[in-house]
Amino acid sequence: MTNRKKVVHLTTVHHPFDTRIYHKECFSLHKAGYDVSLIAPLENKPRGAKVMTDDGIKLIATTKRKNRLVRMLLSTWETYRLAKREQANYYHFHDPELLWVGWLLKKKTNNVIYDVHEDYLTSISQKEYFAKPIKKIVALLYDKMEAFLIKKMDICLAEKYYQERYPTGQPILNYPVLNEQLLNAQRDDQEPADAVIYTGNVTEVRGSYLHAILPNLPSKLDIYFYGKCQQFIADKMKQLAGESKDKLHFTGIDHFVERQEIDKGYLKQNWLAGMAIFPPTDHYKRKELTKFFEYMTAGIPVVCSNFPTWQAFIDQHECGLTVDPDHPEQWEEALVYLRSHPEERKQMIQNGRQAVRNELNWQVEEKRLLTWYQEIHNHL
Repeated sequence: MTNRKKVVHLTTVHHPFDTRIYHKECFSLHKAGYDVSLIAPLENKPRGAKVMTDDGIKLIATTKRKNRLVRMLLSTWETYRLAKREQANYYHFHDPELLWVGWLLKKKTNNVIYDVHEDYLTSISQKEYFAKPIKKIVALLYDKMEAFLIKKMDICLAEKYYQERYPTGQPILNYPVLNEQLLNAQRDDQEPADAVIYTGNVTEVRGSYLHAILPNLPSKLDIYFYGKCQQFIADKMKQLAGESKDKLHFTGIDHFVERQEIDKGYLKQNWLAGMAIFPPTDHYKRKELTKFFEYMTAGIPVVCSNFPTWQAFIDQHECGLTVDPDHPEQWEEALVYLRSHPEERKQMIQNGRQAVRNELNWQVEEKRLLTWYQEIHNHL
């Protein structure tokens, strides 16, 4: 690309090597010839320090802060000042607390993109740090504020159903990067392990306390968690597991788990299933979880809650089984079925991998991202 256009991604919440932000969007734009920087909180780096990664993407440091309110006040201001200095053609931000930053950065000569990772309006009702009486007020204020601030922005959507709220948004779905090592890992000559895997953040709304009781089912399976889990959550999970607590295995207590570490986890053994037994929440029951696609890529059947959207996904791709999150006996039935029906299990694995190869992959979304970037620039 001649006359390289400058792109700056911004986050105050996500890890600098977040899969969607860094490994997908930033890396794809860099490969396409854009000059790509990412402003993000970096450990042990002074504010404004610039670090060039091995991939050729520039990281610009903001101060890493643990206190949520301090972060929302100071880190967003830091991010704005650093972003303004860059004088970019595109500013692409990933957190709702940066809405006002995006609004201030928008000029007639640039594009500002709001990347919607979650159904934020709905997720406010799940935030434990808001008292119940004020959740509706916070949601209403957020709704009005967001509607005003995004008027001149372009909207990038990580999920299909977000278009109900953002009808002009561009879906750039969070499908996995094709990983040939995972896709080609063959375990047909191995018996499935007496173990299941869960990847991604381990939180209550993502079923941490449900997954904790899996080892108490008659199958007595081990479950391995690869993803950030706060210590107090892990402690409560062990209490719930009781005498089976040693069958809970954590990689990610109080720290982010890198993409490479998760991929190594997928290859560690022939997992019986990949788990996603979530309690019903308005937010998650409509999302197609990224872990679905990753399990499918790695050749692991999915066992998940039977929410209508998830049920439709599993039915369409025939890549796993659904269960009622309120009835552990159904979880046991599903796991026993996978163990006792090896040919059907192999077919689920084949179906999942085929769907990922053909359509559910980042390479398809990458083309949409690059085309869209060019289109919105042409409309300035």
